[in-house]
Amino acid sequence: MSDLRIYGIARTRAFRALWVADELKLAYEHLPIEIGDAGARSPEFLAINPNGRLPFIVDDGFTLFESLAITLYLAKKHAAGTLYPAMLQDEAKAWQWSFWAISEVDRGVNIWSLHAVRLPAAERNAALREEALKVIAAPFKVLDAALATSPYLLGDTFTVADLNVAAVISRAVDMDLSAVPHLKAWLTRCLDRPAARKALALKTAADDATPAEVTRRIARINRL
Repeated sequence: MSDLRIYGIARTRAFRALWVADELKLAYEHLPIEIGDAGARSPEFLAINPNGRLPFIVDDGFTLFESLAITLYLAKKHAAGTLYPAMLQDEAKAWQWSFWAISEVDRGVNIWSLHAVRLPAAERNAALREEALKVIAAPFKVLDAALATSPYLLGDTFTVADLNVAAVISRAVDMDLSAVPHLKAWLTRCLDRPAARKALALKTAADDATPAEVTRRIARINRL
């Protein structure tokens, strides 16, 4: 058994943890548990993550939840100076962009995806979809501007900053991104990495196998 266990079906934010683990070429065990009472909120898994949410990891006995905390931890543990920035200022920028992604665009992209792609067509709310696009328009322009002069967020090299932001907005690949061409090109570069493609394949398979009722429950739980 691997010392690293990643809990959560790849359709969830566990995708982010899976991507970084593959980016780092780590040996790990993936336990694709579901949301809800039969999965993350069951007594067995609440004992590990009392929040009842996904993902969480156990790394050689160390437990950690929150997807971007997981990616930052694993990157610093296994790739300090490469995937994880060596300089203090670059480390701070990686945190900045990670927190930015969660606070500025995570919810909007998720709402858009549910009401543009994932919910059954008859149940999609066009007003919510359009409002989500309005909410993310300004931060997407901020990201686009940051990528106008360099291929990645911290310069010429892909880092955990790019992985975190690209993972958070990965479902935006289905949007019309013509108004933010630098963002579009960068997102394509990030998601075309072999580790990203491997994690995306798991995510797509999980999406395709998800019953409509589970998607409805996701929307209800997250008030989307």
